Amino acid sequence: MSAYAKDGSGSGSLLRQGVVDGQYVVQLFKAIKQSLRIKTFIGTSENAVQTQIWTALIAMLVVRYLQLRSTWNWGLSNLVALLRQQLFVYRDLAKWLNDPFQPPEALQGSQLPLPLP
Repeated sequence: MSAYAKDGSGSGSLLRQGVVDGQYVVQLFKAIKQSLRIKTFIGTSENAVQTQIWTALIAMLVVRYLQLRSTWNWGLSNLVALLRQQLFVYRDLAKWLNDPFQPPEALQGSQLPLPLP
């Protein structure tokens, strides 16, 4: 959709651009709410809310980058859900992104003992 009016007069172009930008903002916050499960904000000060929004935006940026880098056909919500499951498994992220249903490689060596008093 063009930001300029069809007749070239420019009338309504700012309104049209605002509607387009507003649609992107709505889609962005919808994706954040669905993928990151933000139900409420912790803290009510302006700084607390802004910090949480920026954190969510950075998380979405990283997940979107991983989605674009992968050769697997990931949906954004599926990638977020499976990343949550894989947080406590030691594996190569790049290999997992491209072939997520393979088991992780066995760790080399044995586990170190934890001496307790």
